[in-house]
Amino acid sequence: ALSQNKKRKPAYAVTVGATCGFHGIPLDDALLVFLHALVANLVSAAVRIIPLGQTDGQRVTAALESVIVDNIEMIRNRTLDELGSATPIIDWASMQHETQYTRLFRS
Repeated sequence: ALSQNKKRKPAYAVTVGATCGFHGIPLDDALLVFLHALVANLVSAAVRIIPLGQTDGQRVTAALESVIVDNIEMIRNRTLDELGSATPIIDWASMQHETQYTRLFRS
């Protein structure tokens, strides 16, 4: 089982955090780009699933930018306990979801 774990790629959030830390990117900037990417991915999924056109998707993303910026300080000041959860099965399923092929339509 240990040899299989060595082949597993780290989760996206871990990779982003490590990369930003390695390159000395300030935490607020790292949070901004990570959260923007998260929003962009969710809106992209919405564009494909519901009748939401590309232009409206871009409007939604643009409207959420201020929400992201306004919440960075609150997010930055959270402890690890506040960011985590007590739902290990949901966390595990979320990690599995990240590595699924065409995960948008399979999970």
